[in-house]
Amino acid sequence: MSLDKLVSKYITSADQVFSEIKIVEGYAGFSIDDVRRVLELAKAYLQDAKYYRDEGKLEVSLASVAYCEGLLDALKMLGMVRFEWSRKKEEEKSGEKSGR
Repeated sequence: MSLDKLVSKYITSADQVFSEIKIVEGYAGFSIDDVRRVLELAKAYLQDAKYYRDEGKLEVSLASVAYCEGLLDALKMLGMVRFEWSRKKEEEKSGEKSGR
């Protein structure tokens, strides 16, 4: 897969997450405002990834979307948000079809 296609795939996946992400209410230790601040930072990295992709700076774009994904994964691992990556959904669908 070309770098351009890979970057676009990751950007599309992150966009999908932002369309369905849910903040977990009542998470101990952090306020919802704290979670929202991290989500805004992740969105900013995603916007950077789009900008650099459009400018043809694919390596910088890939790094930016990777930062976005890292922040989202960290929030998810800490139980602060709920979402599924589209790549995981696709794998589960293909696994179901093959009988796994």
